[in-house]
Amino acid sequence: MIVEDLAQFHHPVSELFPKASSASDYETFALTDEQVAHFHEHGYVTNVKIFDEHQVDTLCEELEAIRDPEHPGNHLFYEFHSNQSENPDTVLFHSLGHWRITKGFHDALWNPAFVKPASQLLGDKTVRFWHDQLFCKPAHSGGVVAWHQDYSYWVRTAPMQHLTCWIGLDDSNTENGCLNYVPGSHKWGLLDRLNLGGEMDAIFTQLTEEQREKVKPVPMELKKGHACFHHPLMLHGSFENKSDRSRRALVLNVFADGTKSATDDVMLRGTDIKVPNGQTMKGDFFPVLYSPS
Repeated sequence: MIVEDLAQFHHPVSELFPKASSASDYETFALTDEQVAHFHEHGYVTNVKIFDEHQVDTLCEELEAIRDPEHPGNHLFYEFHSNQSENPDTVLFHSLGHWRITKGFHDALWNPAFVKPASQLLGDKTVRFWHDQLFCKPAHSGGVVAWHQDYSYWVRTAPMQHLTCWIGLDDSNTENGCLNYVPGSHKWGLLDRLNLGGEMDAIFTQLTEEQREKVKPVPMELKKGHACFHHPLMLHGSFENKSDRSRRALVLNVFADGTKSATDDVMLRGTDIKVPNGQTMKGDFFPVLYSPS
């Protein structure tokens, strides 16, 4: 069976998500001024509904299929880690590139409920796709995602005008390893990158004493289909899942149009995708998802 690479399609290819053809259609999904202000002050906004129940169910069906390493589309992943945890007793499934493989994950990028808020939080700019991720923690043995900043993995692009959207595919809370933020930490500057599946608190050695005192994690407890958006320097992570429920999440990463490459090396690990240093990020793998004009 040959799986078509959906990266060549820069538009929805299914009917899973609503179509929006006018500014008024997109306004239905706009954040309030208060939500945007909260994002800029605290580094995040939470409890934004992105998917309905049918959409979540469809994506979960696709997820269970592509988690199989023998899936015929497996070669299209940028990265595929059946277990990225450094602890042999826990499991952290992590993948990038599934938008190339299934129609649902592909079309989620153009979902108006996602792209309109993303544009607002980027300063009402045109939104380009960066990359997607799946994080799955099984019941009883789900591993951590260590405290980190997303942009520490993205310094091969500049300027920093990026945004992350974390969307629950299960109900998530403190029991099954929900996302946690350190509000205001997006104002602390750039820290060094670390292994996502490594020691939970490893990054704290880079913090000042004053910063460590401010590390009071706030759990993002969400119903499935709901999301958090966060700043690229937001310190965030998630703890183990020792509950009897799984914790699956889709992460969509974007940047504002006009972002440039800051390297001549490959742009996404596990691929041969390159954008010459200083050139604008565009092309099949970085399509425009939404333009406010």
